Amino acid sequence: MYFNLFLKHKKNLIHYLIISISFKNIMKKPLYYYNQSAVIPFRRTENKTEVLLITSRKKKKWIIPKGIVEPDLLPSESAVKEAFEEAGVRGKISENSIGNYNQKKWGGLCNVKVYLMEVNVLFETWPEDFRDRKWVSIDDAPDQIDNQGLKKIITKLKSKHD
Repeated sequence: MYFNLFLKHKKNLIHYLIISISFKNIMKKPLYYYNQSAVIPFRRTENKTEVLLITSRKKKKWIIPKGIVEPDLLPSESAVKEAFEEAGVRGKISENSIGNYNQKKWGGLCNVKVYLMEVNVLFETWPEDFRDRKWVSIDDAPDQIDNQGLKKIITKLKSKHD
């Protein structure tokens, strides 16, 4: 079982080692918590592309759905799960990640792998519906995001849609 999990996630082994060496004394969570995935939910309207932003749990900042890659899931599978739980959406996810960014959390540095999801279902209720959500144009989205790495990914995505 553990060998299969290793094979499934071997690409992240170097990241795990860097984290464990760099933050060995200050990490507050199990090592796999620092490997995360996220999804940028989007839809196309008549003349524009919009992305769905949600609020973070505590600080109520605008973010995208993201979470821990659980040991039994691939990063893309985890991203789909987070999209439903945090934003109440389902859709078609990109096969490959469109980029990575880092985020400080739990006394360590999380590496977040980002996927695109074209939304085809927007639920009225969902597991974390205490979060606010809003559709914003892809042009305006980067200005609403605080994390610089994520902002760069959305800006790059925006340039592909111009």
